Amino acid sequence: MTQFIDRRKNHKHKSTVNRQRFIQRYKKQIKHAVASAVGKRSITNIEGGETVTIAEKEITEPTFHYRQGGKRHIILPGNKEFTPGDHIKRPPNVSKGAGSTASNKGEGMDEFSFELSKEEFLDLFFDDLELPNLIRTRLGETPSFISRRAGYTTYGIPPNISVIRSMRNALARRIAFGNKYKKQLARIQAELEELLTTDNDDSPEAKRLIEEAQALEHKLTSIPFIDEVDIRYKNRTKQLAPTTQAVMFCIMDVSGSMDEKKKEIAKRFFILLYLFLTRNYEKIELVFIRHHTTAKEVDEEEFFYSRETGGTVVSSALEETKRIMQERYSSPDWNIYIAQASDGDNWNADSPHCQELLCNNIMPLVQYFAYVEILPRHHQSLWRAYIGVKELFKNFAMRNINNVQSIYPVLHELFKRKMS
Repeated sequence: MTQFIDRRKNHKHKSTVNRQRFIQRYKKQIKHAVASAVGKRSITNIEGGETVTIAEKEITEPTFHYRQGGKRHIILPGNKEFTPGDHIKRPPNVSKGAGSTASNKGEGMDEFSFELSKEEFLDLFFDDLELPNLIRTRLGETPSFISRRAGYTTYGIPPNISVIRSMRNALARRIAFGNKYKKQLARIQAELEELLTTDNDDSPEAKRLIEEAQALEHKLTSIPFIDEVDIRYKNRTKQLAPTTQAVMFCIMDVSGSMDEKKKEIAKRFFILLYLFLTRNYEKIELVFIRHHTTAKEVDEEEFFYSRETGGTVVSSALEETKRIMQERYSSPDWNIYIAQASDGDNWNADSPHCQELLCNNIMPLVQYFAYVEILPRHHQSLWRAYIGVKELFKNFAMRNINNVQSIYPVLHELFKRKMS
């Protein structure tokens, strides 16, 4: 039986497959640790890796054992303590020490900890999120490609080796090269057998035939089992694929009622939203709008770090959104999304105007509108106005964010992937 021995040097990521299998198996526990980690980080370090700890009891392997109870007939030789009919007490449970917990008896194991890379952290964090109601539109200006199988090629990287095709080529080559030698060897062996019927194997002619047969056998065994010319790699080509065009409007209230704690929560929400969009969607535009009594479109740097503040007129942000939608995204080829963060504080006379703008000018054109209200003392006129919008449009969602720890659950609830 042929045996293969892989003598290639191990790559530095030799355990990648096992690592991915482990992450997939304990995905629920790891995602819980990842979500908890975000609330403890600073804004500047929100997308780094993470050390994940899993309790020892959660990674134990299942085992089969005999079930306790029932009638058992066991002979215990040399028993001097019991007589037939005595009841034997169960042994006491041995307490286990875990982590830094002290224990005066028994044995235990530390909790299992390992490092998640930045890529693994973000993959798990945004694993089951998507933009709701995203529809396929025309091909974008910048072409998007998908990879498809395209036969085999003679060059490539080791992970793309086609073992079956390579083995098939090796077998064909061994047959092609060895067939000629096998025919010659069969002919010589037939001559040798015929010669040995009338002569012994010490004769010069017999020795010559034996040497030729040995030389041919050596040539046959010298044919390599697999050669570099046999190896084939799976080939893939890029094909132009239909893509979507989407834009996300990020609207943040920076008025005086938004203190530093509320602004930090709003910034964390938008940073996570920004990471989710730029990581999961190659072709998406982002529009950043800050507002107090007036609203203006700003760049990413000013959106997250400007210290400008003032009174509160929420309709100014919606008016600015409406203007930009009409000027730059009026084509039906665009999927339009809006995310708004505010503490709900607004002039009472302005909230009905916000409701009118949304119902008449904005909601009929957008795929999804997500409104989050941060640390509400009590719901004010803006929340009540938005409830009226929610009753009319199914693509309008509104949630509360009470603290830093609730940011990810709210984001997950707003953009959770719908099961098809």
